[in-house]
Amino acid sequence: MDLLSGLEQFGIYAEQDDMEIYADEKRKAGSVKKQETKEEKKVLTEVDYLFTKKINCTICDREIYVRMVKGTKLKRMQPDFDLRPRFEGIDALKYDVFACPYCGYAAMGRYFDHLTRGQIQLVKDNVCANFRYASDDLPDVYTYEETVTRYKLALYSSIVKRARTSEKAYTCLKLAWLYREMEQGESGKDAALKAEYKKLWERFYKEAYDGFQHAIVNEDFPMCGMDTYTMDYLLAALGYYFKDYSYASRCISHILSSRTVGRRIKDKALDLKEIIIADIKKSVANAAKK
Repeated sequence: MDLLSGLEQFGIYAEQDDMEIYADEKRKAGSVKKQETKEEKKVLTEVDYLFTKKINCTICDREIYVRMVKGTKLKRMQPDFDLRPRFEGIDALKYDVFACPYCGYAAMGRYFDHLTRGQIQLVKDNVCANFRYASDDLPDVYTYEETVTRYKLALYSSIVKRARTSEKAYTCLKLAWLYREMEQGESGKDAALKAEYKKLWERFYKEAYDGFQHAIVNEDFPMCGMDTYTMDYLLAALGYYFKDYSYASRCISHILSSRTVGRRIKDKALDLKEIIIADIKKSVANAAKK
């Protein structure tokens, strides 16, 4: 029996015996699936995550262009154990520094505009006076070598403008992360270059560790976008790397004893605590064998 039989009284004759009630929805669903398949086939390149923004240099007031990451396109991935951020398809760290090609001033975006008159004069006297004009042509994407140079220029600017210790430490930390990435990229290639990158990232890592320990005593939170517990965890991770187990354990205890700390940081602190305990036991066992 035709499901639509009986409509003849209204002058409607649905003659297709196999008429599908949901045919239209199926066509739409098929269309969506085809569209999703096409989108899945499109592989985004680094350029697709970037846009160009015009800003004014805080020091020389010239208009400059900077590459920035489209936040709406970012898909966050699991960070490294020391909170080094990871995103699918792009290393966003490469685009954190703004650098003026005319006067040489550079800083991470969060610090670029926030200078006192005294700091502006210090940058003019110590950076701009000696800076040689660079090309204002922006590459489509930054290489790690170009990125490291920009961060070093930012670190130098932060030193001469007498920036807060936390700003200098944070710049050192990001330089360490970048050199670590470069070292890992040399795996199985140039052994000497790989060793040099490792040496450099460990030096910047230590500078960050020392700087943050000083900053938490003399500065207020939030610091570099981090609250006190996130900073505690970061310092614990750095302390663990340098086998400063006592300091790392104190930082972890501060996190675990808090009733207000977020679940994510507390879970990471618990994991790190277990790793530290295992390392201490291993060290004791090895010492007993000698």
